[in-house]
Amino acid sequence: MKKHVAVLMGGFSSERPVSLSSGTACADALEAEGYRVTRIDAGRDVGSVLAGLKPDVAFNALHGPFGEDGTIQGILEYLAIPYTHSGVLASALAMNKGQAKKIAKAAGIPVAESKIMDRFSIGGEHPMKPPYVVKPVNEGSSFGVVIVKEGQSHPPQVISSAEWKYGAAVMVERYVHGRELTCAVMGDVALGVTEIIPTGHAFYDYDSKYVAGGSKHECPAKVSPNIYQKILTLALKAHQAMGCRGVSRSDFRYDDRHSENGEVVWLEINTQPGMTPTSLVPEIAAHAGHSFGDLLSWMVEDASCLR
Repeated sequence: MKKHVAVLMGGFSSERPVSLSSGTACADALEAEGYRVTRIDAGRDVGSVLAGLKPDVAFNALHGPFGEDGTIQGILEYLAIPYTHSGVLASALAMNKGQAKKIAKAAGIPVAESKIMDRFSIGGEHPMKPPYVVKPVNEGSSFGVVIVKEGQSHPPQVISSAEWKYGAAVMVERYVHGRELTCAVMGDVALGVTEIIPTGHAFYDYDSKYVAGGSKHECPAKVSPNIYQKILTLALKAHQAMGCRGVSRSDFRYDDRHSENGEVVWLEINTQPGMTPTSLVPEIAAHAGHSFGDLLSWMVEDASCLR
């Protein structure tokens, strides 16, 4: 008898639509693999819903705050329900871009210079020499990311405006020119590297991630073998330094404008990478020989508490 899997999706972060898409794709595929699946749109009562349901495993398809930051992981630990992906600490660390970068840097992973600031303290003066990027400390899916170009006379006004809804703490980070590369890790193996080429978008924003045709994925990435290997090594190192479990995805910039041995910079790690049909991890896994069903089955069988 195959396990009863509760697929947690939806939630109430700004990434709700992505999570519903991820969760539906995962639930359908797990049913096709023979698992008994219950789909749960995770609301504030998710603890009592799970306590009543008593599934064998919780498949976490939530994205963003509450789903990716250690909160739901803590509830699952409390209920003693084995779950997929990373545990409480690794989830919380990876979601906080400032803390994640400190750990990556301490592990010898190259990162771009940055500082954490209160959004209201970014007044009329540039917090660092342009070009730079301002991003919320605790958001995913490129929500709230603002790129400040060279020659821009003052910082973007939106960050201190009333319409900003991504929290008070922001990271100001040196803009790294170059190509967008990403690497999936499954257990203790770096699976492969994909290049993301936005089509018609200035950078890999929300629409280029989730709208069909918004970006092109070059899998495997067309880079030299030594750069490819370097990214595999750094992604696994980040996964291990953060204490991640299950599947993760690290994002990088590779600046090859001056030579093919150009600068490789680690940007962040995703402990709950997207699992939609256009998502990067399933695509990289497929290229490494793992079908979508195989990947999800592995994640379910890998689930545990005290991760």
